[in-house]
Amino acid sequence: MALLRTIRVTLLLAMFAMVALYFVMPAKAAIPTDMAGFLSHNMAPIMFAALVVFLLLGYPVAFALAANGLLFGLVGIDLGLFRPDFLQALPERVFGTMNNDVLLAIPFFTFMGLVLERSGMAEDLLDTIGQLFGPVRGGLAYAVIFVGALLAATTGVVAASVISMGLISLPIMLRYGYDRRLASGVIAASGTLAQIIPPSLVLIVMADQLQRPVGDMYEGAFIPGLVLAGLYASWVFIVSMVKPEAAPGLPPEAQTLRDADGKTRRLSLLVVTVISTVGAIVLMRTFSNVKAGADYVVLTLSVTMIIGFVIALANRLLRLNLLSRLAEEVVFVMVPPLALIFLVLGTIFIGVATPTEGGAMGATGALLLAAIKGRLNLRLIRQATESTAKLSAFAMFILLGARVFSLTFYGVDGHRWVEELLTSLPGGETGFLVFINILIFVLAFFLDYFELAFIIIPLIGPAADKLGIDLVWLGVMLAINMQTSFMHPPFGFALFFLRSVAPKDSYLDRITGKRMAGITTAQIYWGAVPFVVIQLIMVAMVILFPGMVMHYKSAVPKVDPSTIQIDIPMPPGGDLPPPSLHFQDLPPDLMPPANLMPPQDLAPPQDLAPPSDLAPPSNPAPPADLAPPPDSVPPLDQVPPAPEGRAPDGQAPASEETAPSAPVGGEPARQQ
Repeated sequence: MALLRTIRVTLLLAMFAMVALYFVMPAKAAIPTDMAGFLSHNMAPIMFAALVVFLLLGYPVAFALAANGLLFGLVGIDLGLFRPDFLQALPERVFGTMNNDVLLAIPFFTFMGLVLERSGMAEDLLDTIGQLFGPVRGGLAYAVIFVGALLAATTGVVAASVISMGLISLPIMLRYGYDRRLASGVIAASGTLAQIIPPSLVLIVMADQLQRPVGDMYEGAFIPGLVLAGLYASWVFIVSMVKPEAAPGLPPEAQTLRDADGKTRRLSLLVVTVISTVGAIVLMRTFSNVKAGADYVVLTLSVTMIIGFVIALANRLLRLNLLSRLAEEVVFVMVPPLALIFLVLGTIFIGVATPTEGGAMGATGALLLAAIKGRLNLRLIRQATESTAKLSAFAMFILLGARVFSLTFYGVDGHRWVEELLTSLPGGETGFLVFINILIFVLAFFLDYFELAFIIIPLIGPAADKLGIDLVWLGVMLAINMQTSFMHPPFGFALFFLRSVAPKDSYLDRITGKRMAGITTAQIYWGAVPFVVIQLIMVAMVILFPGMVMHYKSAVPKVDPSTIQIDIPMPPGGDLPPPSLHFQDLPPDLMPPANLMPPQDLAPPQDLAPPSDLAPPSNPAPPADLAPPPDSVPPLDQVPPAPEGRAPDGQAPASEETAPSAPVGGEPARQQ
């Protein structure tokens, strides 16, 4: 650490020395000629390499970006590669970033997730869904994945999901003999689903950087997120089949949601699910124009939730005893997250609200849920507000630093260098996709998703657009790849979050009274490796099956320009009639109503003619006060003759073909 701190201080002093030399030395002696030529030809790659060095040395990302942009801007001005007036656009770029309505969704969704984390929804979900899947081999792991997907669709915050499931599910999984690597890997991976399942903060930033609608990005990422959760469950199934002792089922004494006779009666839940689903599909096909896509899935789930909730509520209030205790609890505990999903995603998908407005409604819904559960207090609001402010400021400072860096980078034509580099890769579009995915995967070892989205994505987007790649599809694919930044040993943030709540040392279990061994950091890291591989498989699936993302275009009507016809009704005979002022000549179907017909004679009536005393005289004379005095006009015989071929000043020369014109007074012109 001391050596790293020394390197940082030395590099910082070197930067200040370079800036000081730049201002002190003469312009022509500031940079040697050989170095000037090298910098002129390689300014963009040197600038990018310097940024990587600063980041690897541990400097804050926002300040490293801004410092590189300003420093190389000064060097570019000296070399004539960067116009000084580019810096005048910097305040406008900063104000434009802070005035971006799309980025306002980040604090809304962050606040919603932090409030839900403290509202008790995660505890209720994990407890009830764990009882539902518990007896099945690997049931607790399935419950964690299921709850992780629900929390991802309601919170969108990785830290909240990983910490909640680590505090609640990890002790239970260890209590009943789950393998520590499998348990830690499932919890960390399920928490990272918040980065790909809407409403994801990564997708908001990705849409902003690629200049695409957030709603399209959300709709395109919905199905890949569900497929990724299914792949996690498939891995748990494989492990439970190959190594049953790694994922045992819950013993009967751990299943507390039973009826009076000691039975769980899970069949009643299946019946309610089938009835609600069939009813929702029938209602959607009858009363809705939405027939496919992510919006159809969200709306159908919402209608299913409403029907199931009505059945469970009627069963409890009327004491029908049609549902078991387990079925009732599952329905009631599923209502809050599904209601929030419809409130946020449903309104966005059907076009009622923008992502920013959906985030605001989600934050309001989270406060209502916390109030209903009796956990809404001033302390909760203060903690959620402070954490939201910190994360929002963190993202905003990185974005502002990226704006300064990109201003200089674009000013020295760095974007052209990147575009030519990426478009000239062998293999065309395939080679481009392979290269950028490998690049993102490697950089994810050292950078988090905000840094990757603000630094790398603006450089990749123009090249992808030039190659004809759909940017929404590209954004979803890279978001899945960036998801690995949370799972990369040893720098994955999800692993750090889990390490902070997982027991390091042995502890005494409060239920069984047994001494339980802690979880080592190596077990957390090895447990994350299979799920990183699964995420890379998901990236390959998105490349091989682009329809998983491109379905977002299904709602847009497709029009073939070659099939467009414009039909103009023609009168009989095929010829247009000549223009006419008489409406009687028009066809009967084009005649105006009788009360709107103009009079036959359009001449003005006689009483509208001007009075006779206002008529102009036939031979108007100028007023007496404007006539020249008699003594100012010379006699005719005293006017000097004009030279031959030349007229007096102000008159055109007369010719044989041109007759002299009459003056304004109407008298004939005098001839000499």
